[in-house]
Amino acid sequence: MSKKHYIALALILLGGLLVRLYKIGSPIADWHSWRQADTASVSRTYVEKGINLLYPQYQDVSSIQTGIQNPNGYRFVEFPVYNAAHAALVKLMPVFSLEVWGRLLSIFCSLASLVVIFLLGRRFISPLGGLLAAFFFAFIPYNIYFSRTILPEPTATMFGLLAILFFVGFIDSGKNSKLYLSGLFFSLALLVKPFTVFYAFPMVYLALQKYSLKDLVKNSKLAISILIFADIVLVPLLAWRAWMSNYPVGIPFFSWAFNGDGIRFRPAFWRWLFAERLGRLILGIWGVLPFSLGVLKVVKKNLFIQFFLLGMLAYVSVIATANVRHDYYQIFIIPAVSLALASGATYLIKTKEFSRLLSITVLGASILLMLGMGAYQVKEYYKINHPEIIEAGKAVDEIAPKDALVVAPYNGDTAFLYQTGRWGWPAIDTSIENIIERGGDYYVSVNQGDADTQAIIKKYKTIVKTDKYLIVDLHKKI
Repeated sequence: MSKKHYIALALILLGGLLVRLYKIGSPIADWHSWRQADTASVSRTYVEKGINLLYPQYQDVSSIQTGIQNPNGYRFVEFPVYNAAHAALVKLMPVFSLEVWGRLLSIFCSLASLVVIFLLGRRFISPLGGLLAAFFFAFIPYNIYFSRTILPEPTATMFGLLAILFFVGFIDSGKNSKLYLSGLFFSLALLVKPFTVFYAFPMVYLALQKYSLKDLVKNSKLAISILIFADIVLVPLLAWRAWMSNYPVGIPFFSWAFNGDGIRFRPAFWRWLFAERLGRLILGIWGVLPFSLGVLKVVKKNLFIQFFLLGMLAYVSVIATANVRHDYYQIFIIPAVSLALASGATYLIKTKEFSRLLSITVLGASILLMLGMGAYQVKEYYKINHPEIIEAGKAVDEIAPKDALVVAPYNGDTAFLYQTGRWGWPAIDTSIENIIERGGDYYVSVNQGDADTQAIIKKYKTIVKTDKYLIVDLHKKI
């Protein structure tokens, strides 16, 4: 690879960093703030109480997410690698806020993924293909937004891609050290997000392309190496899942994510995932051209990209309801999409079947329109539509003791509770009297006309009231 390729990669990395710094200091009140608040809340608890990987906790003590009262705020969702690193950065270098550090950590993981995608693109397409794959991963507007959110998905994606990269290294070199490193990163990916198991599709393809089942039977050293790899991947995951099972109070409902509403393969499934999300939101309509060519184009008689895409198709099909309901679930498919786009773009640049000038012009126009259409949609994600929850949260923070428990109803969304900096309830999951018995101290609302608020202000003293919010002391009856 020439020096100019490395310079181009450095420029893509710099550009990818700069676009991800947009509104990096925004409060957690933008798109999918509820999920970001849950993640940031675990990190905040680590900062305040110390890092304990076995007992992740967050501010929600209600029964909303598990159906069981959760007074200790246990949060057993992903293994808290991201949260531990997040809290460590805040404690070691308190030059930025917790929110800024969370976004910077996600950005770092995203840029690391970008480098891996470049290396995979170079290996399976060409040096130009690697640069194009990195470019698409860096500048697809959907990915720009979600790779700077306070979510564990960018971390899991990075680990998953590193697992694939080192597995490719094992296939190319036969070195067990690379196989075991692949297993380590794959284990971390599964611990953070078990959904990354679908990243195994291209790895299985590469293994079957090089080795047959006979090889595993006859070659005892290879068989032992594969078994060690499997142990490295699975033992930590199984151990964590066994540990989690001791704390059902901290395990949110999850069975709905697979096909809870029966949407899998129904017309709405295809419309939302392939027309709205992939076609419009991610590819901006015009990106469908290079993407389709990338799917159809077999590079160097190798189907690595196609099997990666097949894994992503299996992912959205198995985790159907969650993928349809929440667009951040598609974070995992962006690496495969970027590689397919790069393969199709490389074909249009190098093809001799059409006028080269015309094909490059069409490609350039498609890319510009794709990025423009995507940016037009994603710009709404950065907006804070309800700034009153931030204002009300600051007011509570000034009034309430640090150990106060707060009721901050926001349709079960924890973003409002997070703004208060206190533990408590993001909705009234029982009677207000029961909540007071469990330690509820304050009630804060930004919806003064709802029935719960009207009933509460008739029984308890309102200590702060503005045209945007009110705060009630639950220990002072009228």
